[in-house]
Formats: sequence, C-alpha cells, structure tokens
Amino acid sequence: MASQGSEPGKRPGSVARQFALATELPFLLVGGVVAGGFLGYLLDRWWHTKPVLMILLGAVGFFVSLRDLLRRLQKDDPDIPTKSGP
Repeated sequence: MASQGSEPGKRPGSVARQFALATELPFLLVGGVVAGGFLGYLLDRWWHTKPVLMILLGAVGFFVSLRDLLRRLQKDDPDIPTKSGP
C-alpha cells in the first residue's frame, strides 16, 4: 500500500494544507469587511457622518482582504501565473 507522500507531484500533507487554507480564507475575507466597517462606524459616530464612512471603509476592507486572499492562493498554488515586472 503506497503512502500519500509517494505519489509523484504531490507534497506530503497537501490535503491538510488545502483544508487549512479552505477554512482560513472565509475568515480572512469577512474579517477585513468587519474591521473596516467597525472602524468606519466609530469614525461616523465621532464625526456625525452616519453611514458614509462605515460603507466606504467596509468596501476598502473587502478589497484589501480580497487582495490578500488572492496573494495567499497564489503563494500556495505554483500553477497560477504571476505578473512579471521589471
């Protein structure tokens, strides 16, 4: 019986790594929105600009966490092409 690490092209523990990544990524995405929205909520209460900053910083948090999510996926999967720049 062959072990998981003996298959060509497979890294040992890749299933556990994929499971850990799959459980981490939703928290990463939601965490950015919640953190940005909460900071915007506090600034809105302080400056009396009700929902403007909460929505704006929540959207910024979403895009920042989406960028981080894509970077983590790119680092984990070498088949994803990268931008090659000077």
